[in-house]
Amino acid sequence: MTSQNGNAQVDQKHPFHNHKPVLALVLSILFAGLGQLYNRRWVKGFVLIILQTSYLIVFYDFINIGLWGIVTLGEIPRVDHSVLLMLQGIIAIIILLMGLTVYGINIRDAYLDAQKLKAGQPVPTLREGFRTVYEKGFPYFLVLPGLLMLIFVVIVPLIFMVLLAFTDYNLYNSPPRNLLNWVGLQNFIDLLTVPIWQSTLINVLSWTIVWTFVATTLQIALGMFLAILVNDERVKFKRLIRTVFILPWAVPAFVTIIIFSAMFNDQFGAINRDILGPLLGVQIPWLSDPFWTRFALIMIQTWLGFPFIFALFTGVLQSVSKDWYEAAEVDGASRWQKFKYITFPHLMYATAPLLIMQYAGNFNNFNIIYLFNQGGPAIRGQNAGGTDILISWVYKLTFDSNNYNMAAAISIIMGLFVAGFAFYQFRRTRAFKEEGKIY
Repeated sequence: MTSQNGNAQVDQKHPFHNHKPVLALVLSILFAGLGQLYNRRWVKGFVLIILQTSYLIVFYDFINIGLWGIVTLGEIPRVDHSVLLMLQGIIAIIILLMGLTVYGINIRDAYLDAQKLKAGQPVPTLREGFRTVYEKGFPYFLVLPGLLMLIFVVIVPLIFMVLLAFTDYNLYNSPPRNLLNWVGLQNFIDLLTVPIWQSTLINVLSWTIVWTFVATTLQIALGMFLAILVNDERVKFKRLIRTVFILPWAVPAFVTIIIFSAMFNDQFGAINRDILGPLLGVQIPWLSDPFWTRFALIMIQTWLGFPFIFALFTGVLQSVSKDWYEAAEVDGASRWQKFKYITFPHLMYATAPLLIMQYAGNFNNFNIIYLFNQGGPAIRGQNAGGTDILISWVYKLTFDSNNYNMAAAISIIMGLFVAGFAFYQFRRTRAFKEEGKIY
């Protein structure tokens, strides 16, 4: 029935004209399925009642202890294990959020169905509902196992690490002998105010930034230079040259690093004994002086990283049209101008995301730092070695000195630094902008 002003009116003769959506909503809040029973959706209602009852029977104690544990971290030493309670609390919160999600869907479903019944509109049957869910939600069912795996393999450890940064978990206060305590931002304050932590953080962070920028830029520059050089039409035997340049990439990185560590050894290394000594009469302290250790690390990383960049740029250069260079030559462009306005922008546009990942990878490049000299040599007045970057410092704090709280705090700083840099760069990279929105 329709009124003169065009507004739809409720048919007062259908059996549900006195139905109350608010009552259905309240009943579904009291217990999942009651609202559906009020709507005379018997099967759906009983299924939801069974689901909530089973959920409460199975998870009530786990969630109850988990929430208590993550708040208190235990009350009795040697009986309560703070770390396990924290982990149980994280999982309990995730399970609780999942249950609340289903609970919210139940409330919304009961309320919407009640509104349709009151308006005299047909309500989908259970079979129609399953068909609709299957058709619209099929992609979500496929990604659901992977999403659950991601939650428990990635997100739970990540949250656990973040929470550790706000506790006093270290070698002298570790469970089950002692209980952990929430200390708020005290670990971050100590990093910035306690002299030994402050000086170590500044030195390690400074070297990490220099290491990331210099080592990555050098490997990109060398790879680009060699790729452009080999791509020149006048160069013969290109296949052989390209194969030779890619060979360092074929050797496992850790093998190359260990070999270089032996070659750079101050006492018996081939660099000092067979090259610098006989030719120049000098012995450089490659592993005992921080400056020369850092210099050697940058050179080794350039050696390890340039083959990938060379292969990457070689592939991209094949896609540059020769017509562009011929048109530039007709306009009288020099070699530098052709590189500046054609080659370089094309290389950067096609490879910028991968190059950004190279910087992010070297920021956390633990292997070369640890395998070459274990982050050494030692530095007086700080608790990290002269070539330790943030990730290797975190490793030492975790496994050498069991200073878990400070390691977690540094990991948070490191994660924020990398995520901020990567997000900013990706947002500015043309390769990640949608077609038609590049300006």
